[in-house]
Amino acid sequence: MVKLDKIYTKAGDAGKTRLSTGEPIDKWHPRVAAYGTVDEVNAALGVAALCATADMLDAIRRVQNDLFDLGADLATPDTGKDLGWEPLRIVASQTERLESEIDAMIQKLTPLDSFILPGGTHLAAHCHVARTLCRRAEREMAHLSDQNGETVSADALAYINRLSDWLFVLGRIANDNGRDDVKWVPGANR
Repeated sequence: MVKLDKIYTKAGDAGKTRLSTGEPIDKWHPRVAAYGTVDEVNAALGVAALCATADMLDAIRRVQNDLFDLGADLATPDTGKDLGWEPLRIVASQTERLESEIDAMIQKLTPLDSFILPGGTHLAAHCHVARTLCRRAEREMAHLSDQNGETVSADALAYINRLSDWLFVLGRIANDNGRDDVKWVPGANR
């Protein structure tokens, strides 16, 4: 269990932070950018939760917990070295749960016949903001994994990719099961 006795340490005042391994790293490093954006997704979901129904709130809270797991995963680089403790990693079952929830939500939706604009209800709009942040987190994680000597697990990459789909579908559910989606009209303002 994490115990935080002190909120400020002043250790980051010079542009450095520490990974969960204790290793110092620049705050602008792609690894820090990746887990920082995952934190942004989590914060956006915290706002979305303010508009959620009870069943949606439970699902959002599960995802928020997963996002802390993902942040911990990203903050603990897999170098193959024994850390003396078992690092927290995203596992396939977390992605599989998202897929199962997506499949269940899709059964309630009206079929798409157009792209939709981000918006509709308050909850849908917040889901779309979280979705776009999630896509940025995915890009940053993919970029990190492409860096020499850096590793991001396939399970972590799959999770963040599936989460953006989950957020899209949840946004449609929040728009009266898709009936209140705001449709894109190509060239409407020419």
